[in-house]
Amino acid sequence: MQDVTRRWIEADQAHCWHPFTRQADWCARGHEPLVLVRGEGVWLWDSEGRRYFDGNSSIWTNIHGHGHPHLTAAIRDQLERVAHTSFLGFTHPGAADLAARLCACFPNNSLERAFFSDDGSTAIEVALKMAVQYRLQTGAPEQRGFIAFANGYHGDTLGAASLMGVGRFFERFRGLGYPVHHVAAMEELRTLPDNMLAGIAGVVIEPLIQGVNEMRPWPAGMLAELRAWCDTQGIHLILDEVMTGFGRTGSLFACQREGVIPDFLCLAKGLTGGYLPMAATLTTGAIYDAFLGAADRAFYYGHSFTANPLGCAAALASLEVFQQEQTLELLPDKIGHLRQGLAALQARHPVIHDVRQCGLIAGIELRRPDGEKFPPGERFGEAICHAARAHGLLTRPILDTVVLLPPLCATPAELDHALAALDAALGGA
Repeated sequence: MQDVTRRWIEADQAHCWHPFTRQADWCARGHEPLVLVRGEGVWLWDSEGRRYFDGNSSIWTNIHGHGHPHLTAAIRDQLERVAHTSFLGFTHPGAADLAARLCACFPNNSLERAFFSDDGSTAIEVALKMAVQYRLQTGAPEQRGFIAFANGYHGDTLGAASLMGVGRFFERFRGLGYPVHHVAAMEELRTLPDNMLAGIAGVVIEPLIQGVNEMRPWPAGMLAELRAWCDTQGIHLILDEVMTGFGRTGSLFACQREGVIPDFLCLAKGLTGGYLPMAATLTTGAIYDAFLGAADRAFYYGHSFTANPLGCAAALASLEVFQQEQTLELLPDKIGHLRQGLAALQARHPVIHDVRQCGLIAGIELRRPDGEKFPPGERFGEAICHAARAHGLLTRPILDTVVLLPPLCATPAELDHALAALDAALGGA
């Protein structure tokens, strides 16, 4: 190991605290984490010069590949003018253009306003607070609760985390956030009594597929059914497209696959192409109008880096690349290629219990050949992902489901490299 790599690892283990990480294992003697230092296209390099396919798009963020010249140039151009200005009491060209561009993705008089924040969790927080304040200001103060779906994940700030359907992430904090009722499916939603629904401001869902729930797709048509149900009940529909947005499911936004327009659309991760932290919550003109008038009707929420100019520049450049490179038009062939490759992989390995795919999102669930789950202590999914590194693939599991979520720019040959790495890792298990 190079001395500089050792120095970085020692400094990290002495001072850094990593998310969702068993720190005792991370800092254990002999553990040598990868130090990632460079990226180009779908590839990442570590400090020892080894190259890896970025198999989870750097935590589901990267869209067009690392080091894309158009995004890099846009960020550099903005940096040479100004890196950050306040959005409180001021505006700037990038924010105005980006808000208009995002709203233009939807029909006129639907999603008309964009509120910018910093990440997926805060995009959800914005929607929740807006939904509750809207009810307070339109004569329905009793509607301050939410419905969320079992095993869903919507972020880690307290309000967003209170929607959590994954006990290991939020159970110890239960009761500290919003009042939330969880359901498993549309069938259960339809059975909820009227007196309970009378207190609900909104329903929150990850459209088409749940991410942290080991990449589990919803039944076809379910989102459209949910939209119709919300309309009947007078309840707002909040879509968490933090993962599914910007082409992941095959369309720019997952909701477009079923012709659904929500009351709130929460975006982050791929918004800037995965280059800078930024989020947006889109909503309707009707909701916006409820905040007009007296000063106490304003939405008192914001962050220091709201509408950061560098993030806006990256986001606008990413949307331009979608057009310049016909990203969406090229996706069907790539999605089909991945589907065929995953089917062949499953046929070769009895430990692959199930493959769940939605667009270029895939979850590969591993179990014993008899269908029994591996004991949690074995961390079998982690072991497979670690073994895949030796064959040039970086990704992470959710429990024993290996996630394969490549940048949209991946070529069929590059997808084959990722599949071959998994094949080799599983073959050595």
